[in-house]
Amino acid sequence: MKYIVLIGDGMADRPLQELGGKTPLQYAKTDNMDRLASEGTVGLAHTIPAGMHPGSDVANLSILGYDPARYYSGRAPLEAASIGISLKDADVAFRCNLVTLKYNKERTRAIMEDYSSGHITTDEACGLIKDIDGALGSSDLKFYPGVSYRHLMVWSDGPLDLECVPPHDIIGKDIVDYLPVGHGEDRLRRLMIDSVDILESHPINRERVKNGKSPANSIWLWGQGKRPGMPLFETKYGVKGALISAVDLTRSGR
Repeated sequence: MKYIVLIGDGMADRPLQELGGKTPLQYAKTDNMDRLASEGTVGLAHTIPAGMHPGSDVANLSILGYDPARYYSGRAPLEAASIGISLKDADVAFRCNLVTLKYNKERTRAIMEDYSSGHITTDEACGLIKDIDGALGSSDLKFYPGVSYRHLMVWSDGPLDLECVPPHDIIGKDIVDYLPVGHGEDRLRRLMIDSVDILESHPINRERVKNGKSPANSIWLWGQGKRPGMPLFETKYGVKGALISAVDLTRSGR
């Protein structure tokens, strides 16, 4: 038997004024979905274990048949596997967003304006991350380019007991209340602060600003974790499969 699993991640969306207060899904013509609902079996699945954050990383593990309570160690290690970064046992991977911060005139406070730097292109972002690694990388820290605004930092023997907030959860908020907290917070905060000096004056960002685009003027570190120990999908279930995704996160779910 063959199976197709379709995940409408974010499909519910939000009500839009131009659609008469309806969401795009409510407004859309959904004949095929309606037929599946009327002729098939409909139910609910709880993909987020109690006490875990409701993110796509946790939910997709559940959907693919891996209990997050057992296998989840953080978002970044999953993305590391997806782009071919081999983590050592002592390595801690951090998701490294290129973000847009909006400072006040005195530059004493900053608002998280855009978690994606205007969905910066991969070519532009790779140039920025390469220079970030050259300036801030060290014998125990390395930055790796990914896709668009989504990149990684690997810290050898780095700390795990940190509270790091995803940037997309704090849009429009003052970042001072959401900086990393816990063991190693000073170094993470310093990396993020130092990245601003490097990025704001970077030729790639100057060109983006010139063209009316959001500058990637800071890094934001979060989603940390160590390499998880997960069996291959085929080994676990005896079934071969393929996966098509718009993001790198699930590319490691073989």
